[in-house]
Amino acid sequence: MSVAHADDADDYSRPAGETYHAEKALPSGDFYTGQWRDSLPHGHGKYLWTDGCMYVGEWHRGKTMGKGRFSWPSGATYEGDFKNGYMDGKGTYIDSSGDLYRGSWVMNLRHGQGTKSYVNGDCYDGEWRRGLQDGHGRYQWKNENHYIGQWKNGTMNGNGTMIWSNGNRYDGSWEDSAPKGNGTFRWSDGSFYVGVWSKDPEEQNGTYYPTTTALGNFEWQPQQVFCVDLSECVVCTCQRIPVLPSQKMPVWYGSSEQSSSGNRTKSSASSERPRRRSVDGRVSNGEMELRNNGSGYLQVDDTESNRSSPLRPLRIQPAKKQGQTISKGHKNYDLMLNLQLGIRHSVGRPAPATSLDLKASAFDPKEKLWTKFPSEGSKYTPPHQSVEFKWKDYCPVVFRTLRKLFNVDAADYMLSICGNDALRELSSPGKSGSFFYLTNDDGYMIKTMKKAETKASIRMKLKPVYQNLLICVYLKQVLIRMLPAYYNHVRACENTLVTKFFGLHCVKLTGTAQKKVRFVIMGNLFCTGHSIHRRFDLKGSSHGRLTTKPESEIDPNTTLKDLDLNFIFRLQKNWFQEFCRQVDKDCEFLEQERIMDYSLLVGLHFREASKDSATPTSGARTPTGNPDGGNTRLSRADMDRFLLDASKLASIKLGINMPARVERTMRRSDCENQLVGEPTGEFYDVILYFGVIDILQDYDISKKLEHAYKSMQYDPTSISAVDPKQYSRRFKDFIFKIFAEDT
Repeated sequence: MSVAHADDADDYSRPAGETYHAEKALPSGDFYTGQWRDSLPHGHGKYLWTDGCMYVGEWHRGKTMGKGRFSWPSGATYEGDFKNGYMDGKGTYIDSSGDLYRGSWVMNLRHGQGTKSYVNGDCYDGEWRRGLQDGHGRYQWKNENHYIGQWKNGTMNGNGTMIWSNGNRYDGSWEDSAPKGNGTFRWSDGSFYVGVWSKDPEEQNGTYYPTTTALGNFEWQPQQVFCVDLSECVVCTCQRIPVLPSQKMPVWYGSSEQSSSGNRTKSSASSERPRRRSVDGRVSNGEMELRNNGSGYLQVDDTESNRSSPLRPLRIQPAKKQGQTISKGHKNYDLMLNLQLGIRHSVGRPAPATSLDLKASAFDPKEKLWTKFPSEGSKYTPPHQSVEFKWKDYCPVVFRTLRKLFNVDAADYMLSICGNDALRELSSPGKSGSFFYLTNDDGYMIKTMKKAETKASIRMKLKPVYQNLLICVYLKQVLIRMLPAYYNHVRACENTLVTKFFGLHCVKLTGTAQKKVRFVIMGNLFCTGHSIHRRFDLKGSSHGRLTTKPESEIDPNTTLKDLDLNFIFRLQKNWFQEFCRQVDKDCEFLEQERIMDYSLLVGLHFREASKDSATPTSGARTPTGNPDGGNTRLSRADMDRFLLDASKLASIKLGINMPARVERTMRRSDCENQLVGEPTGEFYDVILYFGVIDILQDYDISKKLEHAYKSMQYDPTSISAVDPKQYSRRFKDFIFKIFAEDT
């Protein structure tokens, strides 16, 4: 038997691309036997680790890819699909205790449809998400009690039915595996109890209806359901996988990382190494290094690849905080103080607990609260150094409930907006009269609109005869008009991509000024520890959708547009399916509300250019495999630790903190308005952030005039101002072209 290290000279004596059977003993003590090509496992093979782990199955260029079986020394096994070293696809996992899961996997996590059979006799069949029961599913206990309904993060949550083996059943709302909200408990004899359920006896309220054919149990108490009936209905947890297969994948020395050795010349070694591309699109033979060129950009030190690559480099600057801090002396300093005082008063004001089922009166446009803030203070307001003003809350109960729905803690909300740190002004007001403010922790964005100055959310350049026909459109009016439908939509769609609204307020200065400023508080899509290296505002139209900045002035804070886009975003299968479903739902909602001119805001964090998974980059990077050491890009092991960390795992949601890949595209030179370029086969690992923004522009008379005027000058299909139905259809067609399943 010929045993060789991974860099054995026998590899160099064979032609490049030849596949043959090999047996390799690695320096770590691991052993591989199977098909081999270009110094890497490629085909069918078996790998045995020194700790007793073993993989038997298909390989592709050094990674487990295809069908395979991984076994642990504890006796646990996984048999099924692998992708890039991860358990990914369809597979069966049996842990050391005997619990069995058969179903879908995504990046080592149970995700999709699957069945879990527990060794104690319990069984769950349904949807999974990020390793936990999430979605619709059925759980049956060994005593034949069973629950059918909605799940969230491994607990019974939402609408569902619990049926006991004695014939009793509960139909209604659940929260944290217990009845919560409206529900009905029925006995096998036909009697039933209808009411509002809660573990807190003071919140419990309902009516008992005995059957007409039997004596009723009038001494029964609803709390017995929690302490007796559900006492044995405990959901089993899944045993954690101690070591993931992707964490065991070896680093193949002697392939692309090593310099030439043995009887192979430097030139032949260079030609046989697998070629790779960096974030900026240049080709490298494995010897490139990302470095800081002194001007703040990250570039590639690889002159040969520079000459061979026809693509323009994608230069990445370290991101800087946006905006100007509003300090004393700033023209909007008093407005900022008024805003902070008002929000602290509104959010801190005691209010009774509210149900998510709001009354129609809560959405009434007349539902608002005025509070006067004199400089010397009052019984309900503190003294302050700003000018006297009045504060108005629009639909306060609705927005308080929205914050609850979005899991916003009141104390954190006040601290973010009203803390010691000042707000930052993002831009000077344009023709719309709007100011944009950002909290110091980047958590919330505040948009103001002055009624006296605002004639439309976005004004067009028309001749004076047309400008005189414009009708005033106010952000406040649009939001309040669509607020009931918006509330129902975000409540029904947990993963909605539309902007999250947290409050709508007004500041009215007293005295001679009598100025009113209305503002809405929204979530900031890019509130993240990752640096956003590229951001795109995408509508699906082509007219005016090209950034006017020269390439030398484009930085991470520059918002690029449709004709600047040079990527296709590739999502994991289950994420892509969920993305498509949610885009359809969100566009249907916006179309019904006659909203148009919205866009998908996308932020990209290139993992190769980052120091780690949670810290913004501040300097040069060394690609993985550099023998000289230094900071490496996010490795597979780092990614596994990220996915297994409970807090970080919970932060991965649709459009938030999503690991993905992007493929670079190129447009044809003979088609300037080509929206989607041709794929080039160059892939980059990224973390994606995206959401639907600018959802407060309805198709009013001003937009109809804009459509009529611009249609006479340009292709009507290329302009943004079109009917909401046409806008929705065009937007979805474009989005589903630039987002694709990662195959």
